[in-house]
Amino acid sequence: MKYEAFFADALSQLRAERRYRVFADLERIAGRFPHAIWHSPAGPREVVLWCSNDYLGMGQHPKVIGAMVETATRMGTGAGGTRNIAGTNHPLVELERELADLHGKAAALVFTSGYVSNETGIATIAKLLPDCVILSDAYNHNSMIAGIRGAGCEKKIFRHNDLAHLEELLRAAGERPKLVAFESIYSMDGDIAPINAICELAQKYDALTYLDEVHAVGMYGARGGGIAERDGAMHRVDVIEGTLGKAFGSLGGYIAGSETLIDAVRSYAPGFIFTTALPPPVCAAATAAIRHLKSSSWERERHQDRAGRVKAVLTAAGLPLMPSDTHIVPVFVGDPENCKAACDLLLSEHGIYIQPINYPTVPRGMERLRITPSPYHDDALIDRLAEALVDVWDRLKLPRQAQILAAE
Repeated sequence: MKYEAFFADALSQLRAERRYRVFADLERIAGRFPHAIWHSPAGPREVVLWCSNDYLGMGQHPKVIGAMVETATRMGTGAGGTRNIAGTNHPLVELERELADLHGKAAALVFTSGYVSNETGIATIAKLLPDCVILSDAYNHNSMIAGIRGAGCEKKIFRHNDLAHLEELLRAAGERPKLVAFESIYSMDGDIAPINAICELAQKYDALTYLDEVHAVGMYGARGGGIAERDGAMHRVDVIEGTLGKAFGSLGGYIAGSETLIDAVRSYAPGFIFTTALPPPVCAAATAAIRHLKSSSWERERHQDRAGRVKAVLTAAGLPLMPSDTHIVPVFVGDPENCKAACDLLLSEHGIYIQPINYPTVPRGMERLRITPSPYHDDALIDRLAEALVDVWDRLKLPRQAQILAAE
């Protein structure tokens, strides 16, 4: 049997659907974010990053780098294995305490990534609840969907941010255990969940709430606790999930909740028990970022200012911005081939890196560029971005905002 042919056919299908992914070979420059070196086929050249999820540039912050280097020098690079075998390195204990405090919870548990924390956390919690039904927002991230599938229990999908539909499903579920799973910020559209209203429904129908704050931690709330902190809802949410790999500029994911719930996940979750722990330097770097952002609001304020200016400048240029209430700036393209072509032109001719967002990340026909400003994108870089996008839109004859509105 020609096994290689199966793999080749699968790749050919992706290419035919314009969904084959090509990764740019990038080398970020510490101290000069958002600038990076692109190792292109023609050789190295400098580019500007416009789609990094290191939203606040904390991956280059002197406190974060210093904590990582000092801890690596003192403790070495690795964790020595799983926590079950090798014990828990002390920086990881400190990190979990810092996360619990950030979200006003009794305990927190760190995983190797945000994906793993969702996949393992949701599945484990639901399996421990007899005859549980999970109520999931239709726009939930793939990692949450994986966790729901892994739970093996009944699931119901409610229309995105639709409180009436959620209440209908909660009422129909009856007296059995219920888990409402949703996000605070939906990262491809940049819209926000009505957290307090969802918590009110959950309380009314005796359901647990599980909130993914991956794209909000560090960036919203007085101390960076996320949208739930900003909206005064942290105490109402049973489980808050987040990442260390975006605004905190490090690596890893976590959940925070009651001491009993977190201990149960720690004791039962295969994705925690059988995985090597985060290394001490990574934990120390994440802790340094969290501590800094708890007391410093400059990054958050500057971030919102930059996002607002990008939206204003691109709107003035007639580009088709999609509605967004957050720092995420989606620009509509609507075709996978044009989306890839636009990104290629931006990179090769303008030195601007933006990765195309195609199916299955977004529905077919909703392809887009997803722009994420940082505190370090100054006015000149924003103006250059607008000029480059206008040039690319003209050359590819992509629709402008006025044309889209007229078609509607």
